[in-house]
Amino acid sequence: MTELVVTQYFTYWRAIEIGSSRVVEGLVAREHAAPSRALARTIAEWDGHHYWQSSPEGRWLVLVEEHDRARERWWLHALLFLVTLATASLGGAALAGISGVWYHPTLAEFRAGLSFSIPLLGILLAHESGHYVAARQYRVDASPPYFVPFPAQWNILGTMGAFIRLRSALFDRRTLFDIGIAGPLAGIAVAIPVLLMGLTLSTVEPSGPVLPLAHQYFAGAPGLGGIFIGDSLLMMGCRALLGIHGAVRLHPVAMAGWVGLLVTSLNLLPLTQLDGGHIAYAMFGRAHVWIARAFWISLIPLGYFWWPGWWVWALLGILLGRGRLAHPSVISPERELDPQRRLLGWLAVALFFATFMPRPWVF
Repeated sequence: MTELVVTQYFTYWRAIEIGSSRVVEGLVAREHAAPSRALARTIAEWDGHHYWQSSPEGRWLVLVEEHDRARERWWLHALLFLVTLATASLGGAALAGISGVWYHPTLAEFRAGLSFSIPLLGILLAHESGHYVAARQYRVDASPPYFVPFPAQWNILGTMGAFIRLRSALFDRRTLFDIGIAGPLAGIAVAIPVLLMGLTLSTVEPSGPVLPLAHQYFAGAPGLGGIFIGDSLLMMGCRALLGIHGAVRLHPVAMAGWVGLLVTSLNLLPLTQLDGGHIAYAMFGRAHVWIARAFWISLIPLGYFWWPGWWVWALLGILLGRGRLAHPSVISPERELDPQRRLLGWLAVALFFATFMPRPWVF
């Protein structure tokens, strides 16, 4: 179908090429804004995605079609997933208390670590798949998830997480918002059940030692020592729901759920290209830069009083933004989010504060 078939229903319109997609948008003529039967039939025949937006002038219709999308190297994504499964399983074996796993891992040790690696990668896969599915719904050229393996002896988790690549610019704030928020919501929907299940498998010491904002720990393999890990409001709520009081020695499954909460909070930091930056820009437009600056400055005292790792995240915020904390503009930034998405955005803000850990690690 040519765009002229659709645009006859518009008062005025424009067409834009964005990577492998073509966007046609316009202000729908008042007599067709319901939409009319003729317009509804034409939209049904459109070979692509469409959505409506409201504005003071009336109703806008946005149509997106895709052409010449890049071929994916699915073998590479599968290989990175399997390597990350292996390195995270080594970390899981160490969390389960197996010594010597770094040097001569056996198949039995890999299997012992699966109780950590499988739920952890499930959380990461859910998070990135949320982004990917939302991007593909809007016909945005996005890659499948890339998993990042990491030597478990340098990082006991055995991974640096996962990410997708957006290979084209985004059209408007609605598209940016939906892609940005889909990851944290999908990830936390898996992380909470994993955490609750893991806590039921964990060992509770009612009179055991605890630290401020750190009521759980993992013992790890001999030589690692006990490492306390931080609390968040959601973590405390899960413990209270299960009636757990005192120190908790986390089972590897619970450790995977805890990492899921940490990943959610870090991604929701309202900085540049992080998920929180996408959401904040979509909600507040150019005013987002003041929010980003305030949060970036707050990371400095947080690093001094609680956890030096916040200084690393302050540096990452600068690097991800290529020297800027502000989020890059979308192509059509003028239309604001609808009330339903604004409410969902505030729920994302609440989720950030519920999962935020001032002191994730206490050595």
